[in-house]
Amino acid sequence: MLLIRTLGDPAALTSLMREEVRAVDPDLPLFEIRTMDQQLAQGRWPFRVFGSMFAIFAFIALALSAVGLYAVTAYSVAQRTQEIGVRMALGAQAPQVWWLVVRRGLVQLAIGLTIGLAGAMGVGQLLQSILVQTGTRDPLTLVSIVLLLMAVSVGASFWPARRATRLDPVAALRNE
Repeated sequence: MLLIRTLGDPAALTSLMREEVRAVDPDLPLFEIRTMDQQLAQGRWPFRVFGSMFAIFAFIALALSAVGLYAVTAYSVAQRTQEIGVRMALGAQAPQVWWLVVRRGLVQLAIGLTIGLAGAMGVGQLLQSILVQTGTRDPLTLVSIVLLLMAVSVGASFWPARRATRLDPVAALRNE
């Protein structure tokens, strides 16, 4: 292996290096000539591939959790149609009904975050050797993940809650 430092274009030195190596030993082959940037990129490609793969899996998991939370919340609203109709008939305002529905999603989020953060701490200890320039308990990362999951949870609960606030109490009470 030969490492050369230059101030100019590294690709321009390739032919010069071949001539110099041939002058020392004409039978010595010169192959895999790369710049330092190319060498470093080749050394980092497994981390980029697995990082991209984990990011794709995380996005799929986030989408599945949003769809699942939406489905559970929508089913809950459908099952509680009469209860919500009674509440609205007795004077419950739309924000109160909205909070009733969204609160259930936030309770599920709190349970999931508790389990997930505990798991993240455990897995973080296993991945500590791979993590670069960050710790296993990086507060910025953990807080940003919590905020993202809160936004997804409220977003997934928003449409069923909105539908519940637009419920006609008379029609809801007739529905069985």
